[in-house]
Amino acid sequence: MFWYDGKLIHSQTLELNINDPGLLYGATVFTTLRVYQNSLDTNLTNWQAHCDRLLFSIQSFGWQQPDWKRLRQGAQTLLAHFPVLRITLFPDGREWITGRLLPQNLIEKQKNGVVCAVASPEFYRSLPSHKTGNYLSAWLAKTSLNTQEAILVDTQGNWLETSTGNLWGWYDRSWYTPPIKAGILPGILRSQLINWLQNQQQPVREEIWSIELVQKFEAIAYTNSVVEIIPVHTVHQPSGSLQYNPYHQSFQLIKELFLA
Repeated sequence: MFWYDGKLIHSQTLELNINDPGLLYGATVFTTLRVYQNSLDTNLTNWQAHCDRLLFSIQSFGWQQPDWKRLRQGAQTLLAHFPVLRITLFPDGREWITGRLLPQNLIEKQKNGVVCAVASPEFYRSLPSHKTGNYLSAWLAKTSLNTQEAILVDTQGNWLETSTGNLWGWYDRSWYTPPIKAGILPGILRSQLINWLQNQQQPVREEIWSIELVQKFEAIAYTNSVVEIIPVHTVHQPSGSLQYNPYHQSFQLIKELFLA
């Protein structure tokens, strides 16, 4: 089932006009959220931040706003069946909401970490400040590499983000994350974590992830609103693999945020 243009539809197919720009060009924006405690209003679900992300993009593109009340109605209807919701908006204000389950083996990945590989610079995301339906580069980066996640880089080889989340590294008693100005998605969980860590008197440094810096990290991880935080224990790159500690004690403080 899914929600589309004000209606709950029990089907696995969606009918679109063959001239729909969302179909032809990926002209949509979306956000994906995890519903905590079966409610849109909990701090961790952060419903308003997801709506603000959508609003920022459609205002930037000059698109029509959706019926926000109807959008929430659709999300409220689907959260009874799915813990993860993907909310998509078309340029004319139509809303499309799909639901899914949490990823398989999520707990195991959170505990033991995953393998990543550095992608080619050509897979740099277009319009990186927005989550648009043109997500081909990130999808190709992840599916073309024989690893669990891909790390996107710029033309100088600086690490930007993964194909599905924001990067975090621990070094010299500080957390590091690439800055927005580097050309990354300003993730909602990223903002939450920065605020939360700073409130806990934990230093967070937004710096370019150069080749020199990533070799100094003791531990790295990626975050998004669905998987929370997943450590990375190995990163394959053309010059050789880097190893990190997926059990580093620095992760414990961040994990406590999701237990609140």
